Amino acid sequence: MAATKTSKEQKYDRQLRLWGDHGQEALENAHVCLINATATGTEILKNLVLPGIGAFTIVDGHTVTGEDVGNNFFLSYESIGKNRAQAATELLQELNSDVSGNFVEESPDKLLDNNPEFFQRFTIVIGVQIPESTCLRLGSVLWSASVPFLICKTYGLIGYMRLVVEEHTVIESHPDNALEDLRLDQPFAEFKNHIESFDLDNMDKKDHSHTPWIIIVAKYLERWLSEHNCQPPKTYKEKEAFRKLIREGIRKNDNGVPEDEENFEEAIKNVNTALNPTKVPSAVEDLFNCEQCKNITSQTSAFWVMLRAVKEFVHNEGSGSLPVRGTIPDMIADSQKFINLQNVYRERALQDATVVSKHVENLLQSVGKPPESISEKDIKLFCKNASFLRVVRCRSLAEEYGVDTVNKDEITSYMDNSDSEMVFYLILRAVERFYQQHSRYPGVYNYQVEDDISKLKLCVNSLLQEYGLNVNIKDDYIHEFCRYGASEPHTVAAFLGGSAAQEAIKIISHQFVPFNNTFIYNAMSQTSATLQL
Repeated sequence: MAATKTSKEQKYDRQLRLWGDHGQEALENAHVCLINATATGTEILKNLVLPGIGAFTIVDGHTVTGEDVGNNFFLSYESIGKNRAQAATELLQELNSDVSGNFVEESPDKLLDNNPEFFQRFTIVIGVQIPESTCLRLGSVLWSASVPFLICKTYGLIGYMRLVVEEHTVIESHPDNALEDLRLDQPFAEFKNHIESFDLDNMDKKDHSHTPWIIIVAKYLERWLSEHNCQPPKTYKEKEAFRKLIREGIRKNDNGVPEDEENFEEAIKNVNTALNPTKVPSAVEDLFNCEQCKNITSQTSAFWVMLRAVKEFVHNEGSGSLPVRGTIPDMIADSQKFINLQNVYRERALQDATVVSKHVENLLQSVGKPPESISEKDIKLFCKNASFLRVVRCRSLAEEYGVDTVNKDEITSYMDNSDSEMVFYLILRAVERFYQQHSRYPGVYNYQVEDDISKLKLCVNSLLQEYGLNVNIKDDYIHEFCRYGASEPHTVAAFLGGSAAQEAIKIISHQFVPFNNTFIYNAMSQTSATLQL
């Protein structure tokens, strides 16, 4: 058993560093449904099969054509005439023996007619190159079942993604520039005692130059507060004076020249971040005020139960602060001093998590659920990331497409620039109208592209009129979309495949923050935009 674990760790080493064991476990327990094994669809699945997703099911009623083989690496000449779902499943499975692949030789519309519940058992459904009418039907089924739905389309040199999920909670959002949780402005008792145990004035040279910078700042802050009416340095001028105070603490040699004490330099450099006031971030305060946090029922998800427990902790034991995170940054110090300091924070974090656990237990009991339904491990992870919690709420497709609920402001503000990515969104919507009217996309089976240009222009105008949008769409773009002939170039499909798989992994692992809610990629200019529609 040990050997297989090691080989698995070796196989997935890079990604384990990114999303940890628990992220990998979520991936391995996931079952993804892909609708349509087109070039984009198979590129998405490739990027999910390689990192070890548990299972996938391809739903596709099409048979493989020569055109498919021309732009899809996961179909071969021998696949022509076979069902596309079956042919792609066989080749995708070769990428990773840990993954189980299945296929259904049906169109999504047929499944929605006869067995809509089929789609409700998946972790996420990814729909590729499917018409708007199918998207709306499937979107409605998945929305009511709380199954995330990711729509992807490659159309010529344009890539489009839309995430449809009513609520997606993120515990580990992995922010880029997270501030450390050091509590220098309100040190807890054990930290205070630890600071007291250092006597900078009477240390030997070696100890003095190996004292962690957090201790140095804390020591000088005590002195500053005693001389400034308990007010920390706030303005630029005060912080400069505080840095000067620390700099004066650097030991001098017999000739009066300052010693090379890197730990003091580190303390001076970190003054700004170290003096950041400890407070609950406004994004977390907003979550505290959500209905789901206020009213806990037996149906409430673990995220909201833990959030409510943290809220109670903040108001009762935390004196207005979140649980201590329990980590400190790397710094110049001897090993023992660093470990001792680390342990002070770690111990306090464990104590805080234990208190939060008690609140979780009481909340679960109050709604008749067993205390073990949320594990200690999950509570610790939640407390550690309490500052970075995020909830993504997308609008439904029905709201986006509804005449009374369309997001006119967002569309109009983007269209101030007639070359913004929003123009592609509007034309893609018009292209779908064209499809509804002619049962084909513009430029497909019609070598007189000019005919289709005027037809597509009518569709664009009727869309703008219906939504009351007073915006200008250049004819060049309409011509371009007719020339695309709904083609799916592999280069664009590959880019979109990577992007969509990344978003799917965020959804599955509940780590990192997925986009909200529409993403457009323009391969002509190599630019992209995220729009809230």
